[in-house]
Amino acid sequence: MKKRWWCKSAQLCYRIHRSFSSSSGSLEPFKPPPFFPHRRVVVTGLGMVTPLGCGVETTWTRLIKGESGIRALSLEDLKMSGFDRDTQLYTFNQLTSKVAGIVPSGTKPGEFNESSWLDSKHGKSMARFISYALCAADEALQDANWIPSEQDEKEKTGVSIGGGIGSIGDILDASQLICEKKIRRLSPFFVPRILINMAAGHVSMKYGFQGPNHAAVTACATGANSIGDAARMIQFGDADVMVAGGTEASIDALSIAGFCRLRALSTKYNSTPQEASRPFDCNRDGFVIGEGAGVLVLEELEHAEKRGAKIYAELRGYGMSGDAHHITQPHTDGRGAILAMSRALKQSGLSPNQVDYVNAHATSTPLGDMVEAHAIKSLFSTHATSGALAFSSTKGAIGHLLGAAGAVEAIFTILALHNGIAPLSLNISNPDPIFEEAFTPLTFSKEMKIRAALSNAFGFGGTNAALLFAKL
Repeated sequence: MKKRWWCKSAQLCYRIHRSFSSSSGSLEPFKPPPFFPHRRVVVTGLGMVTPLGCGVETTWTRLIKGESGIRALSLEDLKMSGFDRDTQLYTFNQLTSKVAGIVPSGTKPGEFNESSWLDSKHGKSMARFISYALCAADEALQDANWIPSEQDEKEKTGVSIGGGIGSIGDILDASQLICEKKIRRLSPFFVPRILINMAAGHVSMKYGFQGPNHAAVTACATGANSIGDAARMIQFGDADVMVAGGTEASIDALSIAGFCRLRALSTKYNSTPQEASRPFDCNRDGFVIGEGAGVLVLEELEHAEKRGAKIYAELRGYGMSGDAHHITQPHTDGRGAILAMSRALKQSGLSPNQVDYVNAHATSTPLGDMVEAHAIKSLFSTHATSGALAFSSTKGAIGHLLGAAGAVEAIFTILALHNGIAPLSLNISNPDPIFEEAFTPLTFSKEMKIRAALSNAFGFGGTNAALLFAKL
């Protein structure tokens, strides 16, 4: 009896399986995903907070004049108010680098007033890097005249703002509470203050943007990757408008100490801070740490034209690569940089001799600057060696803004296109031997016709990004 029951059950299962297999086999394969027609991406708004000042106009005017936003560090800049005076003084004295690109704070025009960006509802959950992003995003949105009120417009507007290291100062303060066995005093907002994606989160909450909410973290390439990723979201139809960029507020004891121990920072110019950041110069000895934010409004071309938006430039190319070589040093042949730049060129449909200006990543480190110069020379060949290609590193004026660098420098590149002025590199008194007479970085701001320009950004871990902007 038991055996007969088992046989009947097995036969039933077999018939069901055959029936299912037969019906499944007769189904047609899925059709390919929908084809998205090519959507062109343009820049319609700019906003920034930098060591040269708060706002695009203030920063750009000072940059092309050759002014510097780098100054000597003070004890207060280390943000160690939770520590006793002796510990503060000891830490300050131990730092081998005592210069930084610090955002000027205050209530005067061109200064950053943090209290303006800390509302009563979310203020306690906002670290300084978040408030920098809010300030830059607000300027960019006002510039683009894009503060949508309709639900469908908010759903098609997204945010892509990343950061490099977030709020290390908050982590230092929290660690001190543990050491002092005062963990109950730890703020419930500790985690929301340090999360990198909270800059994008707060921007989206402030304006009700319900499109993609994204935060890249790719070290010093973050700002460029955030912009490139946002452009692709528009190209794939995920959004019509993206608020994109990078932010950083890394002037604190632990961040500076960490880079000092890495021997990455400049130490020879503590008594002459404005001479410390010297990309491409033989006497460079490390980068100058900086802070700030850069934010762009990216928009699908037809969407921008339909509403009569001002268009600064088109983002035509976005190239990425990995060095696959070393945690902090690029390979001496510059292959990673060449790959990123060439991929941006390929995507843009332009040839190397159609690029008029390159904003180099060059940070003022001995190896990095030389490798990038070699990469530019290799890729652009006679276009570079003939002197037809203008290039510079604007880090001489503002230092290295880490996760914000790629976004701020992308804005400088766009402004160079828009205004027909290629900005200078500061502090080049003795150019690196790799340069020849015609192939040399700009030592003065040059008025010139610029139709296409490239912005480079490279980061620890061998991550590289290049953005190519062009006039319509």
